[in-house]
Amino acid sequence: MSLPVVQGALCCCSMGLAPTSLNFLPASCVFCAGPPVGTVMDAVPFLNVLPFGLCMSLANPITAAATTAALGVLTPTPCTLALIPPWIPGNPRALVGACPALTNDSRLFCSFGGVISIAFSGQVTVLA
Repeated sequence: MSLPVVQGALCCCSMGLAPTSLNFLPASCVFCAGPPVGTVMDAVPFLNVLPFGLCMSLANPITAAATTAALGVLTPTPCTLALIPPWIPGNPRALVGACPALTNDSRLFCSFGGVISIAFSGQVTVLA
């Protein structure tokens, strides 16, 4: 069984250097152990998902330029979040509003090659 993801959950990017927390607006009025529950469509950069510190992906043009300027030495630059929604797979049997609930086994992709995964769902008492 997977755990529903709530506001304050921690996620990591495979190309980022720092974890970040997730933020969900309580628009659907669905709460789990206190905080609002996320959906697979909660993938808005700088609103739902905050930057992951520095980006190490050479597919990111800013990181590629900084690395070129450093004569090929990988030079991480600030994360710019080029997300490709939705989170997949989610849980289609647990709907939040009209969208599947976001679960701790969901993944989100960045167009610069990063894979964002849930490190901690924000709660451990309710199963989806």
